[in-house]
Amino acid sequence: MAGGPGGPSGFEVIARGEMIVRGVKQVGAFDEVEILLETVDGPLLLRGEGLHITQLNLDEQYLELAGRINQVQYMEETAGPSLRHRGKNLLTRLWK
Repeated sequence: MAGGPGGPSGFEVIARGEMIVRGVKQVGAFDEVEILLETVDGPLLLRGEGLHITQLNLDEQYLELAGRINQVQYMEETAGPSLRHRGKNLLTRLWK
């Protein structure tokens, strides 16, 4: 695994109900069904039900979340809109 200031990057899923992610640089967008992260390994999309961030420390590049995890996907950085743009779209959907 690659390493950053906070140690090695990667993730661990525990019984589909908890997840630890290392190497987190930024949280691009989040709601109860989707969390989009910028990691040292590229954009990471998490999908599920009842998702919520339980711990976040960007200085240590560490995030914990809880909820039912259905999908974990690294995305190509050139494959779609930037995290910032995608995050704005998600927030717009939330406020409608």
